[in-house]
Amino acid sequence: MIEFELIHSLGVMVLAALGVTVVARAVRVPNIVAYIGAGLLLGPVLGVLDVTHTIELISEFGIVLLLFLVGLELSLDKIKEVGTTAFVAGGVQMGGTALGGGLLAGLFGVPIVEAIVMAVAVMFSSTVVVVKLLEKRGDLEAPYGQIAVGVLLVQDLVVVLVLTFVAGLSGPNELAWADVAWGLGQAFVGMALLGGAIVAAARYVLPPAIQWISEMTDGLFIWSLFWCFLVVLGAEALHLSPELGAFLAGIALAQLPQCHELRHRVHPLMNVFIIVFFVALGLQMELGAALDRWPLALALTVFVMSIKPLLLFGVLPRLGHDEETSFRTGVSLAQVSEFSLIFGALAVSTGLIDETLLSVLTLVGLLTFALSAFLLLYNDRLYAAVRPYRPLAWLGARQDAPTRPNDGIRGHVLVVGMNTLGRCLADRLTAAGETVVAIDTDPDKLAPLAVRTVHGNAIHKTTREEAHWDAARLIVSTLSIEGTNNLLAYHAQRAGVPCSIHAFDRTSEESLRSLGVDHLIRSKHEGARRLLHELESREVLA
Repeated sequence: MIEFELIHSLGVMVLAALGVTVVARAVRVPNIVAYIGAGLLLGPVLGVLDVTHTIELISEFGIVLLLFLVGLELSLDKIKEVGTTAFVAGGVQMGGTALGGGLLAGLFGVPIVEAIVMAVAVMFSSTVVVVKLLEKRGDLEAPYGQIAVGVLLVQDLVVVLVLTFVAGLSGPNELAWADVAWGLGQAFVGMALLGGAIVAAARYVLPPAIQWISEMTDGLFIWSLFWCFLVVLGAEALHLSPELGAFLAGIALAQLPQCHELRHRVHPLMNVFIIVFFVALGLQMELGAALDRWPLALALTVFVMSIKPLLLFGVLPRLGHDEETSFRTGVSLAQVSEFSLIFGALAVSTGLIDETLLSVLTLVGLLTFALSAFLLLYNDRLYAAVRPYRPLAWLGARQDAPTRPNDGIRGHVLVVGMNTLGRCLADRLTAAGETVVAIDTDPDKLAPLAVRTVHGNAIHKTTREEAHWDAARLIVSTLSIEGTNNLLAYHAQRAGVPCSIHAFDRTSEESLRSLGVDHLIRSKHEGARRLLHELESREVLA
């Protein structure tokens, strides 16, 4: 039965990933490398699993959901934050890599059409690998992390055009110019129709629907998956790839105010399908075909891991970034993308390349994913080792970061929970001349406030980062949720910021005292005026 085969295959893949990850952690090998290794062991090496229709189904399903989750990271506001840098650096890196990659493939005897496909495939870097490892390091908000993510998001926008282009090519025996033009026309008309429907839905349908459904505990998670599959069905109806539909569905949700909460809800799902994607990638690898053309695979791997960083080393200092930021950004993007492999598979289905070149591209992906994961995880140590030699001085990079205005707020008061006490306290603190940032999971409670607001759960790292948690002068929680309050107290202590937490009953008061909370709000009956007086008397507030 296919149902049992599906369960068996998934179980074996996850179990193998767990076993290899445990071994890999002992020797400090990144998890992504372990997942690829697990796939190679299950398939080409030991032959435990064959590449059956079930495996292909698992892989296809994993790719669709993975691209949906990647799309959720593509907030246009993030691109605006790094602005010119993201577009210029992304354009230079893509253009330079595509040109060099095509020429290199041609030198190895690859025909011109296939060389162009290989050139396009290697010009992207991996959103999944980079974002996952930056998140693990806690460097998503670091200067180099913001630039790297901005460049990736610009590349992801180009991916939409590339996938649409490939979707317009009919097949290996139908590549006459008239047929190609007709197919491309249909694809771009379909893309325009799908994009228009998504834009309209994102403006008029999704905001009220998400706001209504967010009141349910699991509502956001269920709705986001429903939206993903709905857009995928729309893409299929318009003869576009389901991968493109899933990616666009994620992009639409990423523009909503609730995007931080959405990402948190689907984050466990992302972890699962990262495992599925990379294990399936190793499992389906045809090592024999790839090793037959190992010189090309090795040359492309060396090219990608050297030229991509060098291009960024050259352009980022000219955009005003210091040596460390330029170095760490370049090293972070030294790999091909998951989109490269998806694009290669689509190119095979349309007859643009054969299975051998796809195997070469897959091997390049495996090698660059693995090696760049090490570089990214340990790029601070790598830069510390080369720093005395001024590695980018010849490119005009300054070793010390230039002085820039701080566009983030500092010295503000964070108020978590916009209940009656929270709203009253936010108003009185503002009237007293304090800069207040209000945090709540309900956008309706934040909408009428005259202070800066952050929608999300303060126990989530992304919400705290958006609220500049570490730069606050005081953190106040008016919530009546003991577990959440304990976590907020813990995070406040780690950040070295004084906190005032609502102790709504005797049990919660004892728990908060044991955590060493600076001030307890023992009851709403204390009132905002008395609380302010207490905080001023303790010299927490001026």
